[in-house]
Order: sequence, then C-alpha cells, then structure tokens
Amino acid sequence: MNDDELLARVRAAFETLDPLPEGVLAAGRSALAWRAPSSVLAGLTGDLAGRVASGVRGGGVREITGRLIPSAAADVHVRQPGLAPGEVTARVEPGGLFCLPRVPEGVVSLDLRFPDGTSVVTSWVRL
Repeated sequence: MNDDELLARVRAAFETLDPLPEGVLAAGRSALAWRAPSSVLAGLTGDLAGRVASGVRGGGVREITGRLIPSAAADVHVRQPGLAPGEVTARVEPGGLFCLPRVPEGVVSLDLRFPDGTSVVTSWVRL
C-alpha cells in the first residue's frame, strides 16, 4: 500500500465515522468567497464599542468612523455576509476621515479601494 492509498482509506474512514457537518463546509466556502487575495491586510487601532447610529430605531445598526493614516483618496466598502458588494460605502475625506453611518450589526470587514486599483482590507470584527 502506498501513501495515496493510505490517505484515501483514512479519508473514507473519517467520512463514514465522523463526517464534516454541512454548516462547517458552508462557512468555509463563504469565507473563501469573501477573501480579497490581492489586498493588503490592515489592522483595527481603536474601537468605540456600543456606538449606535443616531436616529435608528431598534438598534441593529452601527456607525463606523475611521481615519486613514497617511491620508489618501480612497473609497471604503463594508464587507458583510448579509450585504451586497458596494451596498454600504463612503469616500475618505481630505483629512483621512470617513464615516459609514448605517452598518448592520454582525461581522464586518472594511475594504479600502484606491484610485490606482490597489486595496487594503481589515480583519473581520464583530459589531
């Protein structure tokens, strides 16, 4: 028996005795669908936990404010499983500030897109 045959038998045993739940497979596929392979990863440097967007009834929506240092022209896109791409966006102001006033609660990541076609994404955080 060679290595490939051994691995095939081990795989078959796991699929029979301890199959991977469909929810785990779906989550993995979803995570891969949200990746942006050509982007650089940015970090979160501050958090104003619990800041609810003003004028919103019932909660469930948050406001994200941020600053791009050094300041640069960019569009900020919210990435979230429940949102269509480009549904919640903002433009970075000349001082580097941006505000996304109505972001649904849940896990989010920001995608900063620059005029030259490059992008920077943040890690996923829960609002």
